[in-house]
Amino acid sequence: MSERITEQLTQAGRQIEHDSFAIIDREAGPHGYTAEQWPLVRRMIHATADFEFNGLARFHPDAVQAGIDAILRGRPIVADVEMICVGLSKPRLAHFGIDTHQFISDEDVIASAKAENSTRAVQAMRKAHRLGLLTDGIVAIGNAPTALLEVKRLCETEGARPALVIGMPVGFVSAAESKAAIAALSDLPWIITEGRKGGSTLVVAAIHALLAEAEKARQAS
Repeated sequence: MSERITEQLTQAGRQIEHDSFAIIDREAGPHGYTAEQWPLVRRMIHATADFEFNGLARFHPDAVQAGIDAILRGRPIVADVEMICVGLSKPRLAHFGIDTHQFISDEDVIASAKAENSTRAVQAMRKAHRLGLLTDGIVAIGNAPTALLEVKRLCETEGARPALVIGMPVGFVSAAESKAAIAALSDLPWIITEGRKGGSTLVVAAIHALLAEAEKARQAS
């Protein structure tokens, strides 16, 4: 089953998905992404039917390979919200031995956010760092700009070193700014969507694309 684990489980489902990808390739036309970046952008378009992500998606030069390597090592995924963990395919994650984590609703996180007048998202990222989950893991942020800004702070001042940060928070307050801040880092692999657009659906799509590329790499080795 390994050759199918990162695809739809039925022939009909695979055919629909592959036909959709072919339509996207045709309608998108020429683009500026590399061969390793395009599968992620294509799956983001597939998840949203929004061709604006052909241009809004941006990549650190090392991002895709860093993500593939982290998946092949079975490193954890730390999300800002439960929606990302729920949206990811459990069989595909289990195939690589990957656990997902999110702490946004933990009682200690809520208590710390109230006591410090910060956000739950900030405290959740701090908890993930205390637990050692950010080290060489994949950080997946689709909702909370404050989580993305906190990850940047943890990297710059407290020694956090994720393998990859997928920063795609959606919204109007600090969403665009938080992504621009992460994209300014040259020594941390990142994938972002520019501007206000983003969301958990996009993060899930990007990770599913990375899982598929990791399986290709595993079978080619």
